[in-house]
Amino acid sequence: MASTPVRAVLVGCGGICGAWLKAIQGEAEVQIVGLMDISAENMAKVAEANGLTAVPRSTDLPALLRQVRPDAVFNCAIPEAHLPVTLTAFEHGCHVLGEKPLADTLANARTMVAAAQQAGRLFAVIQNRRYQAQIRSLRAFLDSGAIGRVTTVNADFYLGAHFGGFRDRMRHVLLLDMAIHSFDQGRLITGADPLSVYCHEWNPAGSWYDHDASAQCIFEMSGGMVFNYRGSWCCEGLNTTWECDWRIMGERGCVTWNGGDQFRAQVVAATGTFHSEMTDTPIPVAMPAGMHGSHKGCIMEFVRCVQHGGIPETAAADNIKSLAMVFGAIESAEQQRKVSLTV
Repeated sequence: MASTPVRAVLVGCGGICGAWLKAIQGEAEVQIVGLMDISAENMAKVAEANGLTAVPRSTDLPALLRQVRPDAVFNCAIPEAHLPVTLTAFEHGCHVLGEKPLADTLANARTMVAAAQQAGRLFAVIQNRRYQAQIRSLRAFLDSGAIGRVTTVNADFYLGAHFGGFRDRMRHVLLLDMAIHSFDQGRLITGADPLSVYCHEWNPAGSWYDHDASAQCIFEMSGGMVFNYRGSWCCEGLNTTWECDWRIMGERGCVTWNGGDQFRAQVVAATGTFHSEMTDTPIPVAMPAGMHGSHKGCIMEFVRCVQHGGIPETAAADNIKSLAMVFGAIESAEQQRKVSLTV
């Protein structure tokens, strides 16, 4: 029997909403029933480009929610607006799926998580890089126990990103605007929670950024694991993928992954007197059954949970831990000390 479509209002008609609308194009399980933005021009452009010209539009979110009575709000507003939009949605009985970052501050994220629990509504965040065949295959390989217990995970991110505009002026540009992806991937790969962080930021000679565009972070994770992140947005040449270059070390072997299609895994075949004898082990790549990729995967999981119950993998009550890694790293860099992470 077909499920009743989830009726959603899209809030925030800037550039990022295009990825959401493309992801759900042709999906009968979700229906956009309203558009909200502070700019009537932005709403008109999005409506025209996505066949939504008959959908109600408003610069007044409470009025729009009263008019169309949606099941959910898709929050694509700027981070500073995530708190008021989310709280307004809960006040009108809506579930919320928000764009990353979850919030502009950890305190605001905590407020939204508490409000969701009080309202009894689902609240999740887009973490589209969890929904990729390669990273899910890596996690499945690690779960198989092939390399034993994972002890250390290293992620390297090096790109020469000439954005121009506001990013060139941002403080903590790498940590605030990009590292959330890598930190959340690290949580998925390790299956562990962050406990503390020591971070050092700097701006290399020749950087075109006004403030620190490079960082190194050492995260202590639960289970005695360590997650190391090294990154720069002003690295000219020999760039990594946007997904990082990864090395995962276990008690009985090691895995490398370039963030794309290149994996290599070696497992101990026999312990030697100095070097152990290693065996190359393939990592089959396949998307888990029933899971879509990227934005579609995240959105459709949320939709299924609204329809049938359950908790999305990127539920804010859990994913706030990834946000805590970002703000903890910033605090550590500013105070030049190790910082404990709590949510």
